[in-house]
Amino acid sequence: MSLLRFIFFLFSIQIAMGQDFSIRGQVFYANQPLESVSVFIMGTSIGVTTNSKGQFLLNFSKIKNPKLVISYLGYKSLTIPVSSLKTDFGIIEMELDELLDEVVISGTLKPVSKLDSPVPVDVYGQSFFKANPTSSVFEALENINGVRPQLNCNVCNTGDIHINGQEGSYTMVLIDGLPLVSGLSTVYGLSGIPQSLIERVEVIKGPASTLYGSEAIGGVINLITKLPENTSKLSIDSFTSGWGELNTDIGYKYNVSKKSTGLLGINYFNYSKPIDNNDDGFTDLTLQDRISIFNKFTLGNKLSFATRYFYEDRWGGQLGWMPKYRGGDLLYGESIYTSRFELFGNYAINNDISFQFSFNDHNQDSVYGTTVFNADQTIGFAQMTLNKNIRNNEFLLGVSYRYSYYDDDTTATYDEITANNRASITHLPGIFIQNQTQLNAKNIVLVGLRYDYNSIYGSIITPRLNYKINNRDKTSTLRLSAGTGYRIAQIFTEDHASLTGARKVEFLERLNPEKSWNTNLNYVKKMYLKKGAILDFDLSIFHTQFSNKIIPDYDTDPNKIIYGNLNGTSTSQGVSLNFNMLSQGGIRINFGATYIDTKIEEEGILTRPYLTEQFQGVWKIEKKWNPTQLVLDFTGSMTGPLKLPTLGKLDPRPEYSPTFNIVNVQLTKIWTNTIETYGGVKNILNFTPPSNSIARSFDPFDKQVVFDDQGTAMSTPNNPYGLTFDPSYVYASNQGLRFFIGMRWKLVTSGK
Repeated sequence: MSLLRFIFFLFSIQIAMGQDFSIRGQVFYANQPLESVSVFIMGTSIGVTTNSKGQFLLNFSKIKNPKLVISYLGYKSLTIPVSSLKTDFGIIEMELDELLDEVVISGTLKPVSKLDSPVPVDVYGQSFFKANPTSSVFEALENINGVRPQLNCNVCNTGDIHINGQEGSYTMVLIDGLPLVSGLSTVYGLSGIPQSLIERVEVIKGPASTLYGSEAIGGVINLITKLPENTSKLSIDSFTSGWGELNTDIGYKYNVSKKSTGLLGINYFNYSKPIDNNDDGFTDLTLQDRISIFNKFTLGNKLSFATRYFYEDRWGGQLGWMPKYRGGDLLYGESIYTSRFELFGNYAINNDISFQFSFNDHNQDSVYGTTVFNADQTIGFAQMTLNKNIRNNEFLLGVSYRYSYYDDDTTATYDEITANNRASITHLPGIFIQNQTQLNAKNIVLVGLRYDYNSIYGSIITPRLNYKINNRDKTSTLRLSAGTGYRIAQIFTEDHASLTGARKVEFLERLNPEKSWNTNLNYVKKMYLKKGAILDFDLSIFHTQFSNKIIPDYDTDPNKIIYGNLNGTSTSQGVSLNFNMLSQGGIRINFGATYIDTKIEEEGILTRPYLTEQFQGVWKIEKKWNPTQLVLDFTGSMTGPLKLPTLGKLDPRPEYSPTFNIVNVQLTKIWTNTIETYGGVKNILNFTPPSNSIARSFDPFDKQVVFDDQGTAMSTPNNPYGLTFDPSYVYASNQGLRFFIGMRWKLVTSGK
């Protein structure tokens, strides 16, 4: 027995040190061999590719516990343990990657294959956003074609999201299909959504008021959060930058009962190092300290609901500013305390009827120099939907009710009759119906109609029409969309420029709801090449015309912002192209370009609106080396000239911004299936706007400005251009080149 034990001991040592292997097999899909499939040993550079018959032969030695990885573009990767007991794997069957045919819900309010959806919907998953890690959803959208985060203030760095050149207030942001980001949170609510808890982002370009009501006048961005059952037990994603920014996302899955699962997410961001690289005396980046706590539950397959609490303390202004100067005129600062609570969910009564609900309470305590702005907003939303299939028709019927309470200390809630402040309360019941008809295997028609009754503005009707035609294998798809949208403006909650205190706000009239008419032609072509590459072309031609549009007038009086409904029309039209290529060599290329022609016609005069680009380009290039598990990402954007709000004819600052590029690079190392590290450089070209973007930054309270009898700044020896303090001349971040480094870790439990 001792001899047998000794032999077994030697055999164990041989296994531990590794042994020689010669393994073979064939890779197939749907009974057809796959050529150029990557076959390699995990954690090494040892690998081969399959031949035209799908065959491979791989020889290696001295590797402990080897694992065979089989990877092919468009298919799920396979990992197979290797042992000396099995050297011929025979036929290995691959499975298609479900991401080739994503399921979307934003276009029709029900899950549907993206290929079958009559409404064009762009889908962006986690891997897209990981290529350029950011601390907020607002920044994360900068590499989506036709979508552009726009900064609106040089001091507090607030912003909104433009779709096809339209103002951010025309973009409706949803969380799990529910309208949570609106009004006050349009400006500040996008900063605290934990990016690590987002499963994907769906984007609709063009009006969607038939389904979502007011605010969906220019487009919809739907943030789909992860299901607790599809997440890791514990995950951490944290990075820091050379500027001192720290962002940490923590996700934790737990079981409440056998049928109930919860997902807790915590996002913390801190930036507390004042930097003034352009020497204008103001912070280049707003200091921020914020926390967001997210909790999502699923109870069986019936009820899903989530809560989120968000708190943020942010300020920007003159160096040396401290909270004791808040609201005073010694040092200029913009200080905003934001507290927000959200509750939202969905209850499936049965297979056909579901009930959606949301509630949010937003409290803002802020000062902009000496201008105090305190506001409270509460919005409750409830909706019941009925889905019914009758032969080739899919009916969707819905009834909704939205309650809005808004109160602030501006003229927006001032009652001239009683000379007292009075909160604004709006009731908005609505009903909508849509029918999707499958005419045949190649043709789908969708028609819809919505009726809303606003307690202040009365009845509003919004119809829609969508038509889709595709070839037999769905590699070519043509979609035609037409519809209307409407929006009821809330100036003080949506336009930050009205709060800076640099200009006086003036209303010419009672503002009526804005309306839009939109048509969109979309063509998608997919090509699957023999060597495993996939090419995807997506071309859209769009045209939107607005009536009653509210356009801030900066030009009539440089000391005022004048608001009124446009007595004319505003048109936005253009063309958008997306090109995607996935190659078997581990290269993914995403390229997008949008040309926008936006014009305002009033009394026969054509003008171009502020902060609207004529051209936008985005790109993303990814190269992955499977044996070493390294991923290199290049991301970037190009923005054409934007018209900027200058302070009169004497203002020496250019009326248009230059064409500028923001380029980023990142290298990721995947160590195991639980740990990866990443790092890179943002804004490699070190682009920043000019240092004089803030007019008269040395005199923020206009103490040295001389005004005439009409309140207009006069040209004087110490103010030759007749300027006043104004931070609204902004189009890009003041952050230049900076490094970042981070780590992702997750705890994977059995069965996950």
